[in-house]
Amino acid sequence: LYDDSLAQTSYLVGCQATGEAVVIDPNRDVEQYIAAAEAEGLRISAVTETHIHADFASGSRELAARTGAKLYLSDEGDASWKYAFAAEAGAVLVRDGDSFWVGNAKIEVLHTPGHTPEHLCFMLTDTRASHRPMGIFTGDFVFVGDVGRPDLLEKAAKVVGSAASGARTLFRSLQRFKALPDYLQIWPGHGAGSACGKGIGAVPQTSLGYERLANWAFAYDDEDAFVSAVLAGQPEPPKYFAQMKRINKEGPPIMGGFRRPPRRPGGQLLVRLAQGATVIDTRPFAAFAAGHVPGTLSIPLDYSFATWAGWLISYDAPFFLLAADDAPRVVDQAVRELAKIGLDQVAGYAGGDALAAWTVAGRELEIIPQITPEDLAALARTERVALIDVRGESEWLEARMPAARHIALGYLVDRLDEIPRDRPVVVYCRSGARSSIAAGLLQAKGFKDVRNLVGGIARWQAAGHAVERAA
Repeated sequence: LYDDSLAQTSYLVGCQATGEAVVIDPNRDVEQYIAAAEAEGLRISAVTETHIHADFASGSRELAARTGAKLYLSDEGDASWKYAFAAEAGAVLVRDGDSFWVGNAKIEVLHTPGHTPEHLCFMLTDTRASHRPMGIFTGDFVFVGDVGRPDLLEKAAKVVGSAASGARTLFRSLQRFKALPDYLQIWPGHGAGSACGKGIGAVPQTSLGYERLANWAFAYDDEDAFVSAVLAGQPEPPKYFAQMKRINKEGPPIMGGFRRPPRRPGGQLLVRLAQGATVIDTRPFAAFAAGHVPGTLSIPLDYSFATWAGWLISYDAPFFLLAADDAPRVVDQAVRELAKIGLDQVAGYAGGDALAAWTVAGRELEIIPQITPEDLAALARTERVALIDVRGESEWLEARMPAARHIALGYLVDRLDEIPRDRPVVVYCRSGARSSIAAGLLQAKGFKDVRNLVGGIARWQAAGHAVERAA
């Protein structure tokens, strides 16, 4: 079962003979697993996960509680990687070499540290067909064309020195993994677009034999060379990754289903905004740019909503949602996406009446001016412009606009003092999507003259304007 917004895969494995099933790496949208099992005439008797996820809030605890399934959790790693809720949940703790059964399916446990210290893989054998295993669920250890990054502890959780040591551990795990048979199918925990790797392929599954041929990480036999290669070019880990270990170690609260927060009158939401509360405008950016309540943040409800919410919304305070059209449906979807990364503090929402309440009071909505490459080039010839590139570092190194300053969108709020307030500020990304969010954020932080480059650097280059490249 693939989740597009998280680029995350979980798996349902069932035994037709006994009707039992196991779910591996569920997220908090647990209804999908219950429905999938029922559709196949199965009952979920076991739930497990490969590791204490850095990138989403686990649904293992909730799914086991909902179905009465046995919960299997890793007992590897030191004390800081033990599940605090394991005893309360009656979980079975497993280590390298252990196994458990789901009907006639045998699940063998392999300890594969590197991405995280307690990481497990699960090897599947259909014992009715063969005594040899058929495949392995690799979680965030091996992906299609890539391997799990070992630097998250250092970059996201600020554990100094853990990136290099994790890379060496990952190398040793890969050497052990290489000894397994080529015919093994590999079912990874993420697909293309996940920040848990730097070049994950879009193919949903692979085989060990193919990865030996095509996966860059399998080409290294020298540990030092591998360490340098795996740590180079990793994308910026979203800020919320630092929260996920804590949430999943302690155990995400059991929700008992997604609940719509209370609808607030538009005027009441504006009062809370004036008091300093965070209000997220979920409308498409074109609508936000054409007119929005000053101080609100734009995070459009699209495939990257959860990612940018995790970057920009604090886990320490309640927040509110604004959705003008079909607000209840939009809010239901937003709550579902937010819960997947543990953002459960939605205190309420408003519809288009919030915009109306603002204008009825005689106040004007704020707009975000859009500037074309041609107009930007002309503007830069006549006055000083602060040009801010909000893309990732690898994109910045590949090509950037002359005189631009690089501040990735996720770090923008932390580096506002680097942006001049005495001149026009123009933000750009690859196509205009991330810079649209950045422009709204800067306005909410008090910048008066902020403009968004239409079409981003792609349109800038297409128009024949120069770019710079890293040495």
